Amino acid sequence: MNSRQPIPVVVLAGFLGSGKTTVLNHLLAGRGGTRIGVVVNDFGSIEVDAMSVAGQVGDSMVSLGGGCLCCAVDGSELDAYLEKLSAPVHRIDVIVIEASGLAEPQEMIRMLMASENPDIRYGGMVEVVDAAEFDATRAKHPETDRHLAVADLVVLNKTDRVDAGERARIERELAVLCAPGTPVVGADHGRIDPELLFDRRPWTETRGQLSFEDLLAEADGHGHDHGHDRCGHAHAAYESTEFTTEQALSPRRFIDFLDRRPAGLYRIKGFVHFGVPGYEECYEVHAVGRFLRFAPRPWGRGEARVSRLVLIGSGTDGPGLLRELEACREPAPHEALPESMWCVLRYVGRPGSGAESEHGSESGTEQGTEPSDEG
Repeated sequence: MNSRQPIPVVVLAGFLGSGKTTVLNHLLAGRGGTRIGVVVNDFGSIEVDAMSVAGQVGDSMVSLGGGCLCCAVDGSELDAYLEKLSAPVHRIDVIVIEASGLAEPQEMIRMLMASENPDIRYGGMVEVVDAAEFDATRAKHPETDRHLAVADLVVLNKTDRVDAGERARIERELAVLCAPGTPVVGADHGRIDPELLFDRRPWTETRGQLSFEDLLAEADGHGHDHGHDRCGHAHAAYESTEFTTEQALSPRRFIDFLDRRPAGLYRIKGFVHFGVPGYEECYEVHAVGRFLRFAPRPWGRGEARVSRLVLIGSGTDGPGLLRELEACREPAPHEALPESMWCVLRYVGRPGSGAESEHGSESGTEQGTEPSDEG
C-alpha cells in the first residue's frame, strides 16, 4: 500500500511569448529547497525552452519534443514521464508541466485527472497572459477565452509594459472571461512568489544538515523574506493570515466560506478537523485559486485535533477572514449527521488515482469540463 503523499502536478500554460519559461525559471530560482520535477513540452524539433531550464533542474527534467503533449491519444507518454519523476529515488516535492504555447490545457488536465498513478495528483492550472499583447493574442488565438475559463490562477505578465489604465481594463476583461473567483496575479518579468503555488521547505534545524543551496542563501544574507526572491527582485505585496482553533469546523460552513472567498485570496493550505462521526480523520486542505482539494489522513499518535490554516493573498482583509473562519467553528460536531460531509467529499480524490475535483462554483464540476459547465 502506498503511504506517501501524492506529488502535486501543476500545469503552467499560456500562448507563445507570454512568458511561461520566464515564470518557470523564476519559480526554480526561488524554490527555497523544494525539489521540483519539470516536464517541458516544446513544440518543434529545437527545444530552446528545455535547454534554458535544464541547468537548474538537472536529470529531473524530461522533455516531450516534436509536438504537443496533448496530442498523445492515450496519455501513455506523459504517464511514463510522471512515473519517472514521481519515483521515490528523486524525492520530488512538486512537478511542473510547462505546456507548449499551442497546447490545449483542457486535454492535459483530463490526462492528469484520469491518471492511475497513485503517486501524483492534479495541482491546478496556471495560465500566463501577456499584458502587452492581450488583445492581439485573443484576436490571433480565439481559444484564449476557453483556456482562461478553466484556469485556476492567472498570471498577468509584463505589467511593466502597460500603463495603469490599460492594466485595469485587461483585469476587467479577465474578470469576465475567467470563472467567478479566479484570482489574477500581476507580474513583470515572470516574478511571482513560489509560495502561491507550492510550499518552499522551511530552513529549520529539524531538517538536519543544510544543503549547499541553503548555505549559499545564508551566505548571501537572504532569509525567508517574502518580499524578495533569491535574486533580490521585489515581489508584489502578499499578505499571510494564519488561523488556528481547537474547536472542530462545520463542513458546510467551511465550504460556504471557500465558495465566497475573495478573488485576492490566492492560496489556502493547512489541516482541518471536522469531527463528524465516521469522519474524524485529519483533512489536509490545499487550494490554488479556484482549485480545491482535501486529503484525509489518520491523526498521528498524540497529535492534537486542531485546525490550522494559512491563507495567502493580496489586498485581503485578514481580520475579516479570521472572523469568517471563527464563524465556521462547530461546538457539537458529534451531533452532526454524516451527510454533512458530502460537500467536503466532493473534493477528495478517488482512491488509487490522481483525480481531484475543481472548486469554482457551487455545482462542484470537475476541472477539465467544457467551459460552459464551469459556472
